[in-house]
Amino acid sequence: MANATLSYDVLVVGAGIAGLQASLDLADQGRKVLLVEKQPSIGGRMINLSKVFPTLDCASCITTPRMASVAHHPNIDTRTFAELKGLRREDGRFRATLRQKARFVDGARCIGCRSCEEACPVLVPDEYEHGLGARKAIRIPFTNAIPQLALLDMDHCTLCGLCARACPTDCIDFLQKDADTEVEAGAVILATGHELTRMDAKPHYGGARLPNVLSPMQAERLLAPHGAYGRVLRPSDGRIPDSIAYVQCAGSRDRSLGVPYCSRVCCMFAAKQAMLLSGSLPTADITIYYMDIRAFGKGYEQFVANARAMGIHFVKAKVARVTEDADHNPVVRLERQEDRGLPEEVTHDLVVLSLGMLPGADPVLEDFAGVRAAPDGFLESPQAPLAPARTSQPGVFAAGTATGPKDIVDSITEAGSAAMEAVGFLRRLGEGRP
Repeated sequence: MANATLSYDVLVVGAGIAGLQASLDLADQGRKVLLVEKQPSIGGRMINLSKVFPTLDCASCITTPRMASVAHHPNIDTRTFAELKGLRREDGRFRATLRQKARFVDGARCIGCRSCEEACPVLVPDEYEHGLGARKAIRIPFTNAIPQLALLDMDHCTLCGLCARACPTDCIDFLQKDADTEVEAGAVILATGHELTRMDAKPHYGGARLPNVLSPMQAERLLAPHGAYGRVLRPSDGRIPDSIAYVQCAGSRDRSLGVPYCSRVCCMFAAKQAMLLSGSLPTADITIYYMDIRAFGKGYEQFVANARAMGIHFVKAKVARVTEDADHNPVVRLERQEDRGLPEEVTHDLVVLSLGMLPGADPVLEDFAGVRAAPDGFLESPQAPLAPARTSQPGVFAAGTATGPKDIVDSITEAGSAAMEAVGFLRRLGEGRP
């Protein structure tokens, strides 16, 4: 083994809430951790949220302290904008190939001053705001991103050079390339998270086509005080909406999409967002169209009951399609299930599609790590529920939504379980036992 190969106790893949928690639990026990995140900043999806259910605590207030702790912990090395490209076992340890994607910025010299961002003349849709806002071609991903390093989007850069001239440390490198490195670790934790079903997966719902039909993450950014608009407004015309609807199971429980399972959290985040919208827009009429309400956690049924008590309308109905009128108001065609009424059309100002969860892990993991996927595409947990963090490969553990849809509480709990399993595996490895 080459001397240049860096060695760690545990490699953690994914820096969402599960990956952050697992890394901290390991590092606090004196284990050396390498945390790898494919996005430019750690924090995962949770840093996008406004509040969390059922407590309605600030999501950033939960996530950012963990982000800061990870960034400053002496036992954690963090690599962002990097991907796991290979993983194999050698001499009882794991050897991983990591690809550091080019930022076109020298991270050792960037001071996060944003001078390049201010100088850049190019505006493109902002991924962090899920298309509701705009960003520059070179930017720091968001205000509390960690690390505070600029990132140049070469797909939209015009090569005008204004950013390079504005940079006080001369850190812009237009010729930077992706670089592969190898590291070794005694154990691996996969906290690869999840993706959401595409907005246009069910085209008859108008997602990605109608301006006032939003994804749940776009709704989160409307509700966030530091979001793109700073308040709840319609994207099409900036008007304050008076009528808002949620369409449940818009990306789950549908075999035609290849997503026959329930994504578990959709009913809860719809109820949470509806309650927050009711607080922001006290006179607004808010309706949730659902097939079944599934509130699975402690206090969740009461949370839904609280939403009903606040005046949120829960309508058991099947939604056939969403169109729009001449003023871009979404028109929902539905059939109520409780009274077996005739199909009807209801006009709203905004419609939010409750999208489902899809596996976030790269399917190639099965090829180079021997980690099997379950029929639903999430990583298999062959010893669940007694040992939910164990995968089909000894020494490789999983946490959070890598193994299936779940909420934040369960993700954090499983992260602790994965860290404990990894420590136990390392101890057995040190004793000569696999």
